[in-house]
Amino acid sequence: MNKARPLPPHLAAVSFTLQEGLAAGQSRSRLKAKDLRSPSRGIRVPVGVAQTLAERVRPYLLPEAGLFASDTTAARLLGVPLPADLEDEARLHLSSRSATAPRRKHVVGHSRVLRADEVTWLNGIPLTSPAKTWLDLAAVFGLEDLVVAGDFLVCTHAERGFGKAGPPLVSLEELAAYLSRARRVPGLSMARKALPLLRVGADSPQETRLRLMLQAAPQLPPFRVDYPVSQDDHSFPRWVDLACPEFRTCVEYEGAHHLTPARQVADKGRDTFMLDCGWNQVKIYARDMELGAEWVVPQVEAALRRGGWQAPS
Repeated sequence: MNKARPLPPHLAAVSFTLQEGLAAGQSRSRLKAKDLRSPSRGIRVPVGVAQTLAERVRPYLLPEAGLFASDTTAARLLGVPLPADLEDEARLHLSSRSATAPRRKHVVGHSRVLRADEVTWLNGIPLTSPAKTWLDLAAVFGLEDLVVAGDFLVCTHAERGFGKAGPPLVSLEELAAYLSRARRVPGLSMARKALPLLRVGADSPQETRLRLMLQAAPQLPPFRVDYPVSQDDHSFPRWVDLACPEFRTCVEYEGAHHLTPARQVADKGRDTFMLDCGWNQVKIYARDMELGAEWVVPQVEAALRRGGWQAPS
């Protein structure tokens, strides 16, 4: 049996439609060869090729005008942190503006009536806007996961020399205005419940979960997110994850990226700086979070007491 001739370079590494293959001069018999698989009608994928989600989604949106990525697929394209069981979801969520939802293998189809501003484009792929995507997630997410997703979407930092730069995917004000206009949409009640819990400046899902854990402890004073600490009004500040300035106490979540040699040196400098400023610092790790509030909250209480706080009687 003759070996199939190589595909053109622009087809050899990504998904493509049958029509794209034919337009590139490939015969129908070549497009049925065993080095190609067909995850859904009219789509071909070179066997063994690793693809990004965007590369997987693209050919599904070409054959039919008016389709766009939505729900958890849109969230993943935007980079929104999702629960572990959805991070590598095999099925794609696609929506149509028509009355008929798309029906394809490996696709969850939806029919949506959307305004023009509820669909955007990302790297050539149409998808629901960040605000609409968050509202759709509210129909299936629990409160904590929804706040984690929302913190990511509204995140921005000002006047910092590190971290995420640039504007948020959607500002907190824009998100609030969007929800105020929404009517009779699945998830709206949950979204409105989550909105007051969102904060600008969280760098990771675990930071958000830590903040919510501390907020849920009624005896603790409030903590501010992404707070600048300086020795005086003129020194360059260090930003801490969560801060209670009144009692000079901060809480830092130390993720895996803190284990690199370069970051350990930077953290050592930060720790010395916070000590010189007279702040009490609590470092929380993944294992602490696994042990829960019963383990984390007492550590924070102890630091607050060193700063002069007294638990309410």
